[in-house]
Amino acid sequence: MSEPDREPTKKPTNTKQEAKEEDQWMIRNWIGVAVVSIFGLLLLAVAMMQATGVMDVFGSVAETQTQQWGAFAVLALIWLALAGWSWKAISG
Repeated sequence: MSEPDREPTKKPTNTKQEAKEEDQWMIRNWIGVAVVSIFGLLLLAVAMMQATGVMDVFGSVAETQTQQWGAFAVLALIWLALAGWSWKAISG
């Protein structure tokens, strides 16, 4: 047997309080992942509408097409940072 097979990586909870705290931690982190995923889908929909010319999403903030895509890029970078943070919370 290899070393990881001898001792499990996760220890079982010993008390109801530990189990409750672990459940709350899991729920909070997975809700964070869900919110980031929903925001990503909305960002994708905005990008598709912007690319096809259905609407000028950032028309009120930026005048040229390049400026509008720049505003979209800023939102995409914010989304990437949130996605990294939410997945780090789950894996860490």
